[in-house]
Amino acid sequence: MKTAITEMFGIKYPIICGAMMWLCKPTLCAAISNAGGMGNLTAANYETEQDFRNAILETRKLTDKPFMVGVTILPSVRITPGHHQMYLRVCAEEKVAGIEVSGAPVDKGVGPEYIDLLKKAGVKLFHKVGSVRHALHAEKAGYDGIYAAGIEEGGHPLDDDVTTMVLTPRIAESVRIPVVTVGGIANGKSLAAALSLGAEGVMMASRFLATKECVVHENIKQEIVRRQEHETTLICKTLHLQGRALKNQVVREICEIEEKGGGFEALYPLIAGDRMKQAWDDGDVDVAPMMVGQSIGLIKDVPTCQELMQRMVKEAQETLARASKLF
Repeated sequence: MKTAITEMFGIKYPIICGAMMWLCKPTLCAAISNAGGMGNLTAANYETEQDFRNAILETRKLTDKPFMVGVTILPSVRITPGHHQMYLRVCAEEKVAGIEVSGAPVDKGVGPEYIDLLKKAGVKLFHKVGSVRHALHAEKAGYDGIYAAGIEEGGHPLDDDVTTMVLTPRIAESVRIPVVTVGGIANGKSLAAALSLGAEGVMMASRFLATKECVVHENIKQEIVRRQEHETTLICKTLHLQGRALKNQVVREICEIEEKGGGFEALYPLIAGDRMKQAWDDGDVDVAPMMVGQSIGLIKDVPTCQELMQRMVKEAQETLARASKLF
């Protein structure tokens, strides 16, 4: 497959892994890149500069292919503005292939000088947005591409609540830089749909969670396979930082607190990142809000990353070929 994304990065498939806390580390990142896509190394997994730099170096020992680094620029109890500056500086120094930025744009959240720093280092900047207005800002600020993230996505979709089906073509017709579809992507049919809507590639995270190379407890993988598309919900809307999570015991507790008007102090013990780390490690599916998207309804098995992407591309080609015969 040849698209603006495969050409930009020199990769085989226009399939990119999205950032995942505690999971997007060198092993999974390298496996995805080695299989022809683009892995993700999530910066917030690392609290010190040396640990972060070592993770980049370790990933490069496992693959000679390009990979993305995920940097989320949002208020955090654990990650400070100083961390955001450090992540971007190290990415420039190490000349990583690209950065997935979510939350505030680099120019506003960290400073416009960091865009210049990254561009001079040859690092491609993509911003994950949920609206045309934010995509236009990213293009004007100097980003190289856009992740168009629909309300279906896991994690923190914008509270405009626009679906992937509408958002992708709206952004694609509004900017002149490549657009990557995010939200509801998990198989070849959804890849074909994204390309048909004007995207140059797709980004997915929930689907890569349920792969052999993802270092997460088997209980979690099987829970993702078992659950269906209606079994996620939006939480933390009252904090103006809505997130899509799998319906489970702790998510029900979060929703009850929000319904009663509870604030950050009441919610924090239930949404703290350490809970998620515990869930990934011990396999307890009820202990943490697992931030997965509606695409779980399309996840039926736990393949290797290579099996997954080869199957997706084959299905996408068959889907597009079948559609072309209708005209």
